[in-house]
Amino acid sequence: MKYQNKPYTFVELVELKVMDLEESLSFYENIIGFKVLKKLENKVLLTADGKTALLSIEQRDDMMPKQQKTTGLYHFALLLPTRAHLGAVLRHFFENDIRIGAGDHLVSEALYLDDPDGNGIEIYSDRPDTEWKWNGEHVAMDTLQIDAQSILVEGEGMKWEGLPSETVMGHIHLHVADLAETEKFYHTLGFEVVTPYPGALFMSTGKYHHHIGLNTWAGEGAPAAAENTVGLDAFTLVYPSVETLTNVIESLKTITAPIIEANGMYITNDPSNNKIKLNVK
Repeated sequence: MKYQNKPYTFVELVELKVMDLEESLSFYENIIGFKVLKKLENKVLLTADGKTALLSIEQRDDMMPKQQKTTGLYHFALLLPTRAHLGAVLRHFFENDIRIGAGDHLVSEALYLDDPDGNGIEIYSDRPDTEWKWNGEHVAMDTLQIDAQSILVEGEGMKWEGLPSETVMGHIHLHVADLAETEKFYHTLGFEVVTPYPGALFMSTGKYHHHIGLNTWAGEGAPAAAENTVGLDAFTLVYPSVETLTNVIESLKTITAPIIEANGMYITNDPSNNKIKLNVK
């Protein structure tokens, strides 16, 4: 996918904490369509192409259910290669009586659902970027009703066989405590605002409609969730070069952001305590 490759900075791996590993694994295999890349005692890495881990699910000891009105994951978003694939997914959900939400965002068409722990998932396909409407530095986005029939027709004849191998992690959307403070932090990571929205901001590199979504819909000043609750553990940002990442690390130091170097990558936390791993590929 164009915006989830060099020369852009993009989200690749999202790591979740779950209550019941086997229940979650069944959901992510049978409903979402992931394949198992690697299975450990209390953790599973999931893939679409058999090579790249897009999602990690982990069951830890003494886990508590998802906390409301806290910062953390709003949803992670899986980007499909075509609208026809979205049609196949939509038919799969209908046939399995899966309750979903949906939205036409002008730049994309999206389906929404939750995993067994209430972690939000978006599955979407982009409209061609030549059709996106820009007003200066901002791209037009909205939430309108999808044309479900048209999407289903597009996917006619395409059998659902799980996530297509070209599926990537399109973006991540987070609950945060303060938009202005968080915007400055992600700007330091190299992202620019492409769409302001009531109570939310959408940021990207390279004029994508968004790699990062931020909102205060859980409440201004919302606290971070406790470490032993289900939800987001971390997500990974992939930078196009060592030089780009080095510059970002130096910029993070100027704002005294927390930085740890471990296993060949850097780890930081945004102002709402969302953990971010910074890597080069």
